Amino acid sequence: MIAPAPRHLGRDAEGATILEFALITPPLLVMLMGLFDLAYNQYTSEMLNGAIQKAARDSTIEAASASQASIDARVTKAVQAVAPNATMQFDRKAYSDFTRVNRSEDYDDVDGNGVCDKGEPFEDVNGNGLWDTDTGTAGFGGARDAVLYTVTVNYRRAFPIYALMPGQSETMTLRATTVLRNQPYGAARGTNPPVTGNCA
Repeated sequence: MIAPAPRHLGRDAEGATILEFALITPPLLVMLMGLFDLAYNQYTSEMLNGAIQKAARDSTIEAASASQASIDARVTKAVQAVAPNATMQFDRKAYSDFTRVNRSEDYDDVDGNGVCDKGEPFEDVNGNGLWDTDTGTAGFGGARDAVLYTVTVNYRRAFPIYALMPGQSETMTLRATTVLRNQPYGAARGTNPPVTGNCA
């Protein structure tokens, strides 16, 4: 036969703090890891943006193309100071002016379907005989060209919060872009009107 519990046990609060702490600790740790992960990613993004702005300014001077490796290496070093295992991808596209950045060649959409169909006339801005969705040319461009400089960074997250949140991956991808005009260190690209062609 089990002896009845003393009446004071129902009012005994000893040990309640341990139980409360055990209940609140998991969500508290998840919240803290989430905040740390967010702060880490934001700081890495700011480092990337600062580095790309400096690199883009260095790229606008004459003969910068000869220093491409060292310019990109400085961006890599700045980002890897925060995210040591980060991998970087660099992309530069030159345009004749700012209005052409990330724009397709203009065309006359005769049938109104939003596609440059066979036979529809277009302005061949880059002179390659084809309608292009982007008129930029790879590289540093020439004097007075507008250059779109994009850096994509992939790195492993510093905190394992991704394992607790559906849809999150172990790696983080950041992308930073800036556009600057090259200095007038030489003759600018020709400003002849574009040739008209027909979509293929």
